[in-house]
Amino acid sequence: MSTRKKIKYLKNFVTENRFDNFNKVLNQRTKYITVVLEDIFQTHNASAVLRSCDCFGIQDTHMIENSNEFVTNPQIALGATQWLSLIRHNKFENNTLATIDYLKKQNYRIVATTPHTNDCLLEDLDLYKGKIALFFGSELPGLSDIVMDNADEFVKIPMHGFTESFNISVSAAICLYDLTKRLRSSNIDWKLTQDQKDDILFEWLKISIKDSKRILERMPDSI
Repeated sequence: MSTRKKIKYLKNFVTENRFDNFNKVLNQRTKYITVVLEDIFQTHNASAVLRSCDCFGIQDTHMIENSNEFVTNPQIALGATQWLSLIRHNKFENNTLATIDYLKKQNYRIVATTPHTNDCLLEDLDLYKGKIALFFGSELPGLSDIVMDNADEFVKIPMHGFTESFNISVSAAICLYDLTKRLRSSNIDWKLTQDQKDDILFEWLKISIKDSKRILERMPDSI
């Protein structure tokens, strides 16, 4: 049975207002920009990044787990994880390189967020050159040499003080605010396809409805 028919059936088990809100949010979601967190071990910062992704309409987030398992803090994430598509990369010895290869096959530009000799300012990052995979590293070690060696571009946030950098959650929020604001005012086709919206909406409905699995098992064939 098609996803759309399942959505039509599950729609009966949520309020009209909630269903409309799901669609409203989906119309502002994008996969044109995705966020990649490399081996983050600070749960509070990682959770804050996910919260920002949800707030700014970023649907896909990638977690590279080399030495550290990605763990969220529910008190900081405030439920953001259930609305995002979380993709964990932990099957290989070198998950960073595997993630980069995976994203490049999907035509993402690998953009490292770090001060670098060949970087550009955030405001100068060209959105029209194609989809962006924005990489963030842990507080102290930063991004690995593998990311730095394989990045297509480097971007930095303008700073005017003595401190050398923002923490990862602040950096992510600033980057996503600037990029999504510019993206939404552009003529780039940044929105989700209808199939992507249907797949996500179906998952959101299942999350929202108690005993959704049992309800779907009782779904009439005539729907």
